[in-house]
Amino acid sequence: MLGISLLVPGAILLLSIYSVGVILVGLTEYDLFAFAARAKVTESNPTLSDPNLNVELLVKGLRAPTSMVFVGPNDILVTQKNDGTVIRIVNGTKVIQPLITVPVASKDERGLLGLDVSNNPTDNKTDAFLFYTEKGPVKGEALGNRIYKYELDKNATKLSKPQLLLDLPWAPGPGHNGGVLKIGPDNNIYVTIGDMARSGSNESQLYETQAQNVQGGKKADGRAGILRITQDGKPVDEGILGASYPLNLYFAYGIKNSFGIDFDPLTGNLWDTENGPAYGDEINLVEPGFNSGWKKIHGIWYVNGMLAKTGIASAAPKDLVDFVNKGTYSSPELTWDLSVAPTALKFLDTEKLGSEYKNNILVGDIKFGNIYYFKLNHDRKSLDLGKGLTDKIAQTEEELSDVVFGHGFGGITDLEVGPDGFLYVLVYDKNDGRIYRIH
Repeated sequence: MLGISLLVPGAILLLSIYSVGVILVGLTEYDLFAFAARAKVTESNPTLSDPNLNVELLVKGLRAPTSMVFVGPNDILVTQKNDGTVIRIVNGTKVIQPLITVPVASKDERGLLGLDVSNNPTDNKTDAFLFYTEKGPVKGEALGNRIYKYELDKNATKLSKPQLLLDLPWAPGPGHNGGVLKIGPDNNIYVTIGDMARSGSNESQLYETQAQNVQGGKKADGRAGILRITQDGKPVDEGILGASYPLNLYFAYGIKNSFGIDFDPLTGNLWDTENGPAYGDEINLVEPGFNSGWKKIHGIWYVNGMLAKTGIASAAPKDLVDFVNKGTYSSPELTWDLSVAPTALKFLDTEKLGSEYKNNILVGDIKFGNIYYFKLNHDRKSLDLGKGLTDKIAQTEEELSDVVFGHGFGGITDLEVGPDGFLYVLVYDKNDGRIYRIH
């Protein structure tokens, strides 16, 4: 899945009672993996709020892991961002030989970012899909952010027969590549991609498109959205926002950068997390044609050219691109005032952690190593946030205290439910990435 390229706000020095080992340094807005502004892994065990649950370290020593997927009981594939390898972990032990090594451009937020698999009953095959920034011939450049389809052999030891499905923008970069990749309940591929911003430069403005709510911008080119394609790389039907390519790939747009998507197991609705600048991280219900508002709005605030707040956005804001009334803006179901850099979002379609958690949402973050727990309301289109968050804005630690499920994990990049029904947590580190199991 993230794929991951996670934003950390500029020059924010923020301590949390839930944070563990956060490196406090002055940072530019788009610094992330390469500059380590995230929760660090520690030798102490993470802590859970529920005394009936336990957390155990399953594996350590991973190199910059970004996403994971189960291919069998106690059998996990993991993507490693910087070296382009897909590795296998069986019963908590790393298999020495990678399934594949792909050529990645890995600067900052680029790299091998997303993974999912799909069983094809018609020919008894398992297909694997990778999202990565493919390395170009010139050092420091890229060929594109690309989605490839591979065949996974029956012993889950090799990925072969690559087929390029989608070639997406990479410039100016190297920030905001997104990279979360997930097979939906409709068997189509959903992928997040950010706006490919470059920090400290006006160059990003040269690439602004209508998908970023820039009225006079270029035509949508595949950036700043959640895209949907078939498992053969084709558009789905006639497209939601328009019939021309690549506009017909967009399921949602106006997205700065997203590192977590999942589908409600009861309704099939898509939800996402989205990173803001130094403020405005979001959890969203993503309906077809959803406009998240970037670059005019983030969180609940209007945004100016310097990415600063300029007032509260209205419920029906003007001056957004709607692609002839085909796109619809809606405000977040939760907004963080100060950024925590939310990442993976996972619906717990299991009772193994307790019936109270079943079919509700867990969200990880990269900055503090927290996992947050959110119940859905009866309509399953909004969050039951309780007394502290009735305004849907998280402004203090006290307001968040009731929704902290666990802390001390290090920077989280993926959450998955295993075949055993337990929760698995993937933690990023360049040399000591980890997987924890919660049971």
